[in-house]
Amino acid sequence: MELKIKFLKWSTGLLGAMLNKKTAEKLGIHATNRISLKTISRHPKEVFTFVNTLDGLVKENEILVSEETKEWLGLENGQIVDVNLALNPESLFYIKKKLNKKELSQKEINKIMEDIVNNSLSEAEIALFISAMYENGASFKETVFLINSILNSGNKLNLRSKIIADKHSVGGIPGNRTTPLVVSICAAAGLIMPKSSSRAITSAAGTADTIETLAKVEFSLDELKKIVQKTGACMVWGGSLGIVPADEKLIRVEKMLGIDPKSQLLASIMSKKLAFGSTHILIDIPYGKGAKVSKQKALGLKKEFEKLGRHFHKKIMVVLTDGSQPIGNGIGPGLEINDVLSIFNQEPQRPIDLETKSIFLAGKLLELTKKAKSGKGIKMAREILLSGKAYSKFLEIIKAQQGKVGNVKVSKIKHSILANKTGTVSEIGNKKINELAKVAGAPGNKGSGVYLHAHVSERVKKGHPVLTIYAESKNRLKDAVNFCKKVNPIKIK
Repeated sequence: MELKIKFLKWSTGLLGAMLNKKTAEKLGIHATNRISLKTISRHPKEVFTFVNTLDGLVKENEILVSEETKEWLGLENGQIVDVNLALNPESLFYIKKKLNKKELSQKEINKIMEDIVNNSLSEAEIALFISAMYENGASFKETVFLINSILNSGNKLNLRSKIIADKHSVGGIPGNRTTPLVVSICAAAGLIMPKSSSRAITSAAGTADTIETLAKVEFSLDELKKIVQKTGACMVWGGSLGIVPADEKLIRVEKMLGIDPKSQLLASIMSKKLAFGSTHILIDIPYGKGAKVSKQKALGLKKEFEKLGRHFHKKIMVVLTDGSQPIGNGIGPGLEINDVLSIFNQEPQRPIDLETKSIFLAGKLLELTKKAKSGKGIKMAREILLSGKAYSKFLEIIKAQQGKVGNVKVSKIKHSILANKTGTVSEIGNKKINELAKVAGAPGNKGSGVYLHAHVSERVKKGHPVLTIYAESKNRLKDAVNFCKKVNPIKIK
């Protein structure tokens, strides 16, 4: 049925549409059914979305669409489109097949990714796919198929360089903001390093959230190329580039579910690296109590990454690092970038653990790319950092990303949690600290989060602060303080 487009200020964050109840009846459509919405032209565009029905607001010859639907199809007010009831997508059969513990082919996974990108699957249906992969696992062959499908779902970056370096952490550790330091050190050494990062999934901040406190992180592919050609590096959010859009949608649903299947973790990381043309890749896998993985699982992931490196003909080095406690002092975008700046400026109160780990990772990448001789990378990385060259490169990157460096203001609404006895910090719960920072407002509110005054094995005195909570509002602070008292994230012996 041909209907006229109608706009209102209506945004859902997703594609969406509304029909008059009488029109819906004529089409045999019920609320929450899936519809096909196609433009009428020589080169028609089509999307699938879910629909609601209502009286009054929409006439019988109209269809009301969300801002997202309008932008996706490039619609104009009053434009005529063809609307029909859509059948269940073919990919649902393949998702059910995986739920039944059967292996999927490249063609079947391609269809699932295609339907994810085209909005043919609802978030609930995507969640079914993620859950099936989480519960039943994936073979190496399926993981390769998933990487191929995600890689081919979007754009690719072509920089025409023999060596393109990259570094990635599997995440989950509060703080751990090594990327700005590693990228700056390696770019100052002459490496080409276009770094694309996700926003927070399970943690209180991702690299993109953190860099966004100083500069833009959303660019087109052409803008990104210019930044890298000018500075040798960048630190951007991958979701704005049209690179691996299937992965971005999977990540959004994973974030809601709070799970990160191994196959998706491997495919997410590898597809991004391949899309950016990376030739030399360093993978950081933090392990231990409170980390995403145990040492045994970390060793298994290491083998998987190395096998994938051989399959795709990429140089991959995997390092296992201590993930039993937060890295750095700040947890939350503003607090984390201030940690990074304190290291660049070599301030006395800088987090030495974050500095040491960043130098270690940068050193390993310099060795992998042959910029440094074997065993000499850490020394070279430290010299670049202490000389100020890394900070100069960081300033150059931030300026190219239309930003400016300065201390990021954190919330003035804060509360310190004091030690209830004199002793030694025996444990800091990663998940509890992450949740505490999120309850306080991170990463949505850049100035919210948690600041740690002590780490494991450090002595604290009774009545002295062990952590400070920064919140966006008094109500948020109250909730965060109550949560902190309930979960007791820091244990003292």
